[in-house]
Amino acid sequence: MGRLSTIKLAIESFTVDGDDIIGKLIEIWERFKVPVLVPFLRTLMYVSLAMSVMLFIEMVYMSLVIAFNYLFGRKIEKRYKWEEFKDEIESGSFVYPLVLVQIPMFNEKEVYQLSIGAACGLSWPADRIVIQVLDDSTDPIIKGMVQVECEKWACKGTNIHYQVRDNRKGYKAGALKEGLEHCYANECEYVAIFDADFQPEPDFLKKTIPFLHYNSELGLVQARWKFECEGSPLVRQIPTFTAT
Repeated sequence: MGRLSTIKLAIESFTVDGDDIIGKLIEIWERFKVPVLVPFLRTLMYVSLAMSVMLFIEMVYMSLVIAFNYLFGRKIEKRYKWEEFKDEIESGSFVYPLVLVQIPMFNEKEVYQLSIGAACGLSWPADRIVIQVLDDSTDPIIKGMVQVECEKWACKGTNIHYQVRDNRKGYKAGALKEGLEHCYANECEYVAIFDADFQPEPDFLKKTIPFLHYNSELGLVQARWKFECEGSPLVRQIPTFTAT
């Protein structure tokens, strides 16, 4: 009640009278500052403190989980069969399964070159890998840029296909589904999917495909995500823990 009375008094006392307007504004500010602004700032402080505590607890929890798993968890290589593919004299590169790499895109102007370049740079026999760029971009300029990038890699001998469609049914998931309907995709034994901002390491397929190839009970291999936040504040490093 006292706070409302102070605000009402401040408003009623404000009269525009020539050069005295600045003085009136200062007077109103002084009356508003304590009953209104201070409680608001105090509330924000408590909220920020609570969020900081929550972030700290999450970091401690995830650190303990990671440490426990590292010390006592079974290595994935011991749980499943894994052998490196090696060229054979008779079979040559055909010992490697044929892999389809799908990259769905939608107006990815900032990252399309990095993702396509990373996919085309995967360490896998050139005749045993197919890169499929599924472009649902609505911006014709970006669409043209992505197509030119694909043509550039095709000129280098990369087996890359640039695919577009006349609708966005199902969005990226729909594009992936339609991408599998192409004849060359049906010939592939395995499929690797990278979002437009993913940059897989060159040995990604060599590390993951053997798990699928030698363990028939497995249908999916999910790799670890690593976020590029080096040199940033600690708060931005938290996704590295939570996405492991």
